[in-house]
Amino acid sequence: MKILAIDSSGLVASAALMEDDNFIAEYTVQYKKTHSQTLLPMVEEICRMVELDLASVDAIAVAAGPGSFTGLRIGSATAKGLAFALKKPIVPVPTVDGLAYQMYGAADLVCPIMDARRDQVYTGIYEFVSDRSSRFEYDMRVIKEQCAVSFDEISAVLNELDRSVMFLGDGVPVFRERMRETLRVPYSIAPVHRSRQSAAAVAALGSVYYKKGIMESGDAHAPVYLRLSQAERENIQKESSGEGSA
Repeated sequence: MKILAIDSSGLVASAALMEDDNFIAEYTVQYKKTHSQTLLPMVEEICRMVELDLASVDAIAVAAGPGSFTGLRIGSATAKGLAFALKKPIVPVPTVDGLAYQMYGAADLVCPIMDARRDQVYTGIYEFVSDRSSRFEYDMRVIKEQCAVSFDEISAVLNELDRSVMFLGDGVPVFRERMRETLRVPYSIAPVHRSRQSAAAVAALGSVYYKKGIMESGDAHAPVYLRLSQAERENIQKESSGEGSA
């Protein structure tokens, strides 16, 4: 089974190839270029380096949102284009779930936080439960599904759970001071090489979903935004104030 994965939901652009339980390649960049400039060239470079025939891929896994609206649209369009051209299914991986999966096997609760602006975070709460048949395998349990809330709201939930927690994501430096002010439970920060989105994690979790039959066609796939874009919010405000009918 071959899974080609892409993630452009945040500042990082990432593409990866997984075959069965082996990672063949990953290409990740966080630099001053748009995802529309980097994502497809990264996929093409992976294909060139490992002599991959894209027709041999079984599915396209994509970080399906939430995240940057523009980034999600680029990732979605790329996944849909590949799915149509190759006649392969798309495996939609929730962005926050994919982030959490980077901490596979962690003993603490895992709480990714992505800066959603307007004093909000895209977040969720997860734990890894050991498979009784093997002390080296874990299932990821979703305690709180991905959502868009204020940091204080997710902090209150974590305080109620009363367990140690590990944070990761681009929201960590933004809300570090709020962590000190609001959290009453022990917490830690993921190391830098695990702190941002990774197509490898999307591929790994995508392979789990693929085996469970969680996939969709290119026609059916659409990004998950969780909240309205700024333009949509402004239009609603104009309509409610009467400007829209002027």
